[in-house]
Amino acid sequence: MLIHPWDAATADDWRAVLADHDFGNLIAAGRDREFPVIVPTHFVLDGDEVLLHLARPNPIWPALAENPRAVLVLTTDWVYIESAWNTQPGGDPTHGVPTSYYTSVQLHGDVEVIDDTELLADLLTRKLAHFEPADSTREPVSTAHEGDRRLLRGIRGLRLRITEVRAKQKYGGNKDPEHRRSIADALEERGGPGDSSAAGQLRRRLG
Repeated sequence: MLIHPWDAATADDWRAVLADHDFGNLIAAGRDREFPVIVPTHFVLDGDEVLLHLARPNPIWPALAENPRAVLVLTTDWVYIESAWNTQPGGDPTHGVPTSYYTSVQLHGDVEVIDDTELLADLLTRKLAHFEPADSTREPVSTAHEGDRRLLRGIRGLRLRITEVRAKQKYGGNKDPEHRRSIADALEERGGPGDSSAAGQLRRRLG
């Protein structure tokens, strides 16, 4: 992913993104494969680690056995920026160049596969605490419960220890403030999917 200096996201930026977004694509290259294995999944960020679980038949496990490294990719707040909007003030909008605005976070790391049932139960309980509503009636996962034991037999856990983060928030950081305000106004007026979120990203950077 190309990251210009004006698009680079700080650690505070990308952690704030992951605090609000917890679904992405886990990518494992394996060894000597024609294509990597890509799995969409929910996840939990825990400090410098990512926790998730997948079904035992999932095709990503053989790839991780070949090479226990993976990338988790999350992309959000994306919009199409029309050519006229992106044209510099005083330029010719009939030959303007459109672009995309978006946030993308790529977490690279070492993978530990979790098969121990007690550790799996703890992982699932932590995920439930993150995803379930405050008034959820779901009890913690327990190896003492037969239904939970059946559940645990069908899954494997995964811990991704983050070793590198590549994070980008492309929202016209190379443009002057007035131009960015005009793009934010245009997004809000258009009102399509994602337009309001992207306009918010623009305005946040303008203070």
